[in-house]
This record gives sequence, structure tokens and C-alpha cells, in this order.
Amino acid sequence: MPQMGESVVEGTVTRWLVKGGDFVREDQPLCEISTDKVDTEIPSPGAGVIARLVAAEGQTLPVGALLAVIETSAETPAPTKPASAAAPPAKPPAPAPVAARAPAEAQTVAPSAPLRVAATGAPPRRYSPVVLRMAEDRGVDLNLVPGTGIGGRVSKRDVEHYLEALERGQVPGPPRAEAVRPAAAGPMVQPNGGTPPPPRTVPPTPTLAAAAVFRPPVYQPRDGDIVEPFTRRRKLIAEHMVYSKTHSPHVGTVAEVDLTKVMALREAHKDAFRNREGFALTLLPFAAMATVRALKEFPRMNASVAGDSVIIRKDINLGIAMDAEEGLLVPVIKSTEGLSIVGLAREIERLHRKVLEKSLTADDLSGGSFTLSNPGREGNLYGFAIINQPQVGILRMGEVKKRPVVIEVGGSDALAVRTMMYLALSYDHRVIDGVLGNRFLFRASRIIEEADFEL
Repeated sequence: MPQMGESVVEGTVTRWLVKGGDFVREDQPLCEISTDKVDTEIPSPGAGVIARLVAAEGQTLPVGALLAVIETSAETPAPTKPASAAAPPAKPPAPAPVAARAPAEAQTVAPSAPLRVAATGAPPRRYSPVVLRMAEDRGVDLNLVPGTGIGGRVSKRDVEHYLEALERGQVPGPPRAEAVRPAAAGPMVQPNGGTPPPPRTVPPTPTLAAAAVFRPPVYQPRDGDIVEPFTRRRKLIAEHMVYSKTHSPHVGTVAEVDLTKVMALREAHKDAFRNREGFALTLLPFAAMATVRALKEFPRMNASVAGDSVIIRKDINLGIAMDAEEGLLVPVIKSTEGLSIVGLAREIERLHRKVLEKSLTADDLSGGSFTLSNPGREGNLYGFAIINQPQVGILRMGEVKKRPVVIEVGGSDALAVRTMMYLALSYDHRVIDGVLGNRFLFRASRIIEEADFEL
């Protein structure tokens, strides 16, 4: 399972394009993979015969897991192992238990004792809100659940497989919340010389957190209701959004932007631009250029969080949020600091066409360092977008409207009709302080207002 995007940790095999015994050529598509970012085909890394298909259709596997075994042909001999390797060359190595998760009906779960040791000897494990809620509802001790994600991350599917194994009796159930009086290291001697009574089990005292967990009411569909199950991509998008809101302390700030000059510049060049480029000149490239220039001046906004560290990114890879049938997608324009406004417009148009044609690749969606969102013109005064993890900020454009505002003319105040827009910034308060966030937003707004762009 290849790495298909910066934040992608797993993928689902949706369809095999080959079967066991087939001869495949190098780069021949083997299977179709679906992730929360993109659906794509996995090419064969070399020529040979499909010895066996390890992953089943519909199975979700972590990055690095074994999908299939290919025996190389005589014309393309397999690379030899080092002399120190004792494994027989004719037999392919068995997949590691963590790398390839077998289907639930064939899965063998390891005993709980080694898992407990691993959990206590390793740094604290982190879980997504979905996993924590599921474990709480089913009474699962997450320390006993083997994680198949990167770094041993426990996913929702890991918990489901663990519960299935419990039902089959393959692993002991999670420990009950009971307080048992510990036994002494040696035999207890009573004052009267008698035998000590067995340890007494004391029922747990319910805590406020355990007794007051909110359970939302479940709505039962009625006649006329349309039940629309979440697609897999919608589920993954939901998990990403919940993760972002619970892990990043979002702060929002809004600026009012006077677009009168930039709209006049657009109006003066839109016909020539369409004739030359073949597509319309919109406001989005101007906002993108202002964002890139502001990120150059405030590089800390162009950052990613990695554990307990923040990485100030060198390249400004601007993600542009775009609507698609399957849900919101954020294709990325790489190295925007070297592009002109016309270059940005071309890249935005190219990616938008790929969204419409459903031809985006994993590379198109990976590597973003900051995101710009334009939800549209209708009824969108302003709003605060959710940060695209692991980035630290996202800029959201509002509706463009003409309205009367007070401006200064010849040293005196005057009322004038101007083209206005609100620009809203959401930033991660773990990394960005209020002063920096406000200064970045102020600078981006002023760059747009000054309309110093070359077309």
C-alpha cells in the first residue's frame, strides 16, 4: 500500500484488476485503491506472475501493508538477498501481522499480555475522537487493541476487529472497572493465627464523567424521509474535520476588504485574458496571489504541526478548496512563490478541470502548507473554515457586494459606494498567536486593496 498523500494513513482495495496466476507487466494497473483524498490505480512495480492476492476487495489496509505477491519472471530475475539473510529465496516472506490486516473472519488476535507490556513501555498512544467514542460505548480497553496504523495508531476498524475477536472468544474481554485489594508478596498471618480471608472485590464507585456521558437521541426515519448512508469518503472527511476541531484550538478573525481597485483591474483585462487564456479571469487568483505574498512576509503561517514540533515550510504550497460530487477536495498548487498571477490562474483552472473530470492524482492533493477557500458568491457574508491538518491556518473568502462606506477624499470624509468583501482567517492557537494572525490577515487584505498586480 503506497503513501498516497501527506495525511493519508490507509486505503481500501475497491477492485482487483488481476487474479492469481496472471502475468503482469511493469506499471500495469493491479488494483483500484480508495482513500479519503483520492481514488487511484496501483501499478505493478515489475513484471512477473501474480503468486497470490493478499488483500481482499473491500479490505482497508495501512500504508506499507502487503497487497499482493509477484513472482518475477525468468527474464526479470528477483533481486538476491544479502548473505546474512537466511530465508529461502524461492519462498516469499510472510507479511508482518501489523502490515497486512486479514479479514475479520480469518484474523487471529494476539494474546493480551504482550500488548499490555507494549502499551506500558511505549509513549502514550493517541486516539481519534471516533475511536475514543466507540471504545467508551462498547467498554473497550484501547491498550489491548493492536493498532495497524502508522506508529501503531488504532483505527475504527481495529476496534471492530477486536470486538469480533472477543465474540469468537479469541481474546479475553477488557478488564472490568473493579478495585481489588492487592495481595501481599508473602503469606498473610492473622493475629489469631488463622487463614486470611480471600481478597474482597469492591464494586466501583461511579464517577461523574462515567455517569453523565451525553447520549444524543436517535431519530427513527418516518414515511417520506430519505435515508442517505455516509459514503466512505464522507465518513473519512467527517473524521478529519472532527480531529481538526478537537486537536487544534481554532481562533477566527475577520477583515473587511475594499475590492474596488482590484475589480476595476479585472474588468479592464477580463476580455483580453479570456481571448488569450481560454477561460474567465475571476477574483480567486488575486486572492491567491495576496495570500502567497503575505505568507512570504509571515513564514510562520506557512507551517505544519508534527507531534510536539512545528515545521516552518520552505515552499509555499497553496491548497485551493474546491467542491466535488463526492465532497470537498483541496488540490494543491506547488511552489507558488515562483508563480505570477497569470500562472496562478492557469494552475487553478487546470486543477478545477481535473476535479470536474475526476482525474485528480494523489500528488495533486498532497503537500499543502496553507489553504484558501472560496465557497461561492450567494449568501456567503463570511465564515470560519476548519483548518486542514496538519496546517496551521486557512483563509476563507466571503461574498462580494457593493455597499456604501465612508472613505477619505481630500482630507475629508465622504460616503461612497464600494465593492466590499469579508476575509476570514482560522488559525491554530497552539502555533499562531493573535498578534501574528491579525498582522497576516491585515497584510493579505491590504495587498488585495492596493491591486498591485501584473496581468
